[in-house]
Amino acid sequence: MSTAQHLQELYDILLKAYGPQHWWPGDTPFEVMVGAVLTQNTNWTNVEKAITNLKEAGVLTLEGLSSLEPGRLAGLIRPAGYYNIKAGRLGNLLRMINEQWEGDLDCFFSQSTDTIRKSLVATKGIGPETTDSIALYAAGRPVFVVDAYTFRILGRHGLAEEDMGYFDLQELFMDNLPPEAELFNEFHALLVRLGKLCCKKTKPKCEGCPAYDWLPLVEL
Repeated sequence: MSTAQHLQELYDILLKAYGPQHWWPGDTPFEVMVGAVLTQNTNWTNVEKAITNLKEAGVLTLEGLSSLEPGRLAGLIRPAGYYNIKAGRLGNLLRMINEQWEGDLDCFFSQSTDTIRKSLVATKGIGPETTDSIALYAAGRPVFVVDAYTFRILGRHGLAEEDMGYFDLQELFMDNLPPEAELFNEFHALLVRLGKLCCKKTKPKCEGCPAYDWLPLVEL
């Protein structure tokens, strides 16, 4: 069986087990973009609290956040943790859109996928995973998002090698699956679900794992 067939089989197994995940939670592309920054090194429950603060303050727009002093922004996103650092990263992101795209998020998201990714990853504090989360979930581009769950699951089943980097593993998916944003969206969300429920970093719950018989386990 080819790598493409193995990946499609895993997707089918997880979709049957967990159903559609309806990612990414957010009312607007801008909210999704902000959430992608806030979710770094924290769980989504904390991000939701920070998003709620921004909504209640009436500033969850490009113009609204751009008008805030860094200290005020940090205070509003405090529940997301590392709030001073994340306020700085959001400020850098907003500045990039305001200066390079005249504050027009629709214009930015209408650019080529390559332009969107290059602009994002060149922004201080916006790494590859956050960049691709924004490209996929906010801009709707067919870019596969790789995270720790992806490495762990594929590594334990022999499809990811220890020396693989972010882009190496990303290419594994993008070279072997149809370039469809909806598919990449759902597949990433399903891998996160599997990682959280079963394929934990320590003491994985292999019994009852829907992917247990997918490929032979090579590491526990």
